[in-house]
Amino acid sequence: MQQVQQDLMAALAAALEAVSPGSGTKARFETPKVASHGDWAVTAAMQLAKPLGRNPRELGEQLRDVLLASEAGQRWLSAIEVAGPGFLNLRLKPEAKQQVVREVLSAPAAFGRQPPHGQKLLVEFVSANPTGPLHVGHGRQAALGDAICNLFDTQGWSVHREFYYNDAGVQIQTLAVSTQCRAKGIKPGDPQWPENAYNGDYIADIAQDFLAKETVTADDRSFTASGDVNDLENIRDFAVAYLRREQDLDLRAFEVKFDHYYLESSLYTDGRVERAVASLQTSGHTYEQDGALWLRSTDFGDDKDRVMRKSDGNYTYFVPDVAYHLAKWERGFTKVINIQGTDHHGTIARVRAGLQAASMQQGLHIPQGYPDYLLHTMVRVMRGGEEVKISKRAGSYVTLRDLIEWTSKDAVRFFLLSRKADTEYVFDVDLARAKNNENPVYYVQYAHARICSVLRTVTDKTQEQVKAQSLAMQCSETTALTAWSVADAARVTLSSLDSAPAQALMMLLAKYPQMLTQACADLAPHDVTFYLRDLAACYHSYYDAERILVDDADLKQARVALVAATAQVLSNGLALLGVASPQSM
Repeated sequence: MQQVQQDLMAALAAALEAVSPGSGTKARFETPKVASHGDWAVTAAMQLAKPLGRNPRELGEQLRDVLLASEAGQRWLSAIEVAGPGFLNLRLKPEAKQQVVREVLSAPAAFGRQPPHGQKLLVEFVSANPTGPLHVGHGRQAALGDAICNLFDTQGWSVHREFYYNDAGVQIQTLAVSTQCRAKGIKPGDPQWPENAYNGDYIADIAQDFLAKETVTADDRSFTASGDVNDLENIRDFAVAYLRREQDLDLRAFEVKFDHYYLESSLYTDGRVERAVASLQTSGHTYEQDGALWLRSTDFGDDKDRVMRKSDGNYTYFVPDVAYHLAKWERGFTKVINIQGTDHHGTIARVRAGLQAASMQQGLHIPQGYPDYLLHTMVRVMRGGEEVKISKRAGSYVTLRDLIEWTSKDAVRFFLLSRKADTEYVFDVDLARAKNNENPVYYVQYAHARICSVLRTVTDKTQEQVKAQSLAMQCSETTALTAWSVADAARVTLSSLDSAPAQALMMLLAKYPQMLTQACADLAPHDVTFYLRDLAACYHSYYDAERILVDDADLKQARVALVAATAQVLSNGLALLGVASPQSM
């Protein structure tokens, strides 16, 4: 139906130009709030009436007449009604809605995707300190980041996934000291146990492997322990490598992959932090006060100036962030999205201020809103009607691995994407395990599996007939239904798909490309989960209303084509979320 929309959009633009030259750019189709009012709505008459000094309803009637008389209008529209003060309610012919079935089956996995346009995007997400297991907040961030990357990929962007490791600073020293204490036999609760030490059982696991002189290998490093409890530097390097490996395993279980791991420590060893500080000082937006170096971030809209270098000579944490984002810009990423917890809200203004000061000094032309941020709230976990707050392994929080083991990777991904990022989310473990329609991921996956069952029945019972008609169908774990060629899809007669349930399903399929575009623009992968639930519900309603495997061969082919297209869009949407499309359940 994309071609239908393009044809009618061009006709609407021409009609608007006819009544008001230069107004063609106002051509828009909206979805009526009440479905019975029509398929699309146009509000342009009310927008143009006042500047033209015209009655909006009369203007709407003129637009209606021009649209209906156009070639596209005659081909695709059954009626246009002028309602209220000048609304145009468009009703599409059944054959217009049926085009989406051909479009889906001709494109399969590419349906809704835009061609590459050559622009680069870097998305930084998870970026957990290597001081412990990944918690459920990291899981929400991983699900968000991966889905947003997939959304931008559908819109033609060249997407780069990056994990920033804070492998320097106080928290790493605390990790080393905590591990050293465990290696010496000191445990939480003992008088010698440091007050700020990490208490989880994973610290004891690291210490045990350190004493055993184990070798651990992560994605970017391999390290062998010395076993010497007095060698704090060796303990530090081993503990970081150990937790890097553990986090890699967590991410692998969640099926999240990164293109690059960027180490905070490299910003110091490569001299980037010192160069960034020198650039800020040269820019004239810094000053010395009380033995500290300050950034005059109020020059760039911050509510107060920020300390860059404390009186003890150490840099505050936003300084390496500025250096890191300068490196992103230098690598050619003119669009960057950072996905972080809401506790990072205070860093946004100071990082952007630092980038603007450096940009002016170096002539980099970094936009004022660079980088973009998506902040998410934490996740509460409910199990057995009670909130779960502590994991024995982590010591003080529920880990991502706990959640996957209690439910499944698919459930965790879908559930964590089911709400806007900035709204608090309660993860109900019992609901995620339920095999009923109350469980949203089960409900959507079951719709896909149900269609696959229908398609297997068609293939098993009419294989020779299907083959003779050049209509090959198959269902797989990855592509719901795939083996329809462009020629096969074109030969299916779809005119019998004129019932209200069938047309409702086709209209919803047609909304998929626009939904992707809007969800990408809004950084809103939860829109995909909402759409998939609506599509599953619409399919279940259609299945209950109309028998698919009827005796009439043409009618059966048309209905099979419709549900096959539905399965494909369900599969495409689930894949975007990183969720499987099972063929049986």
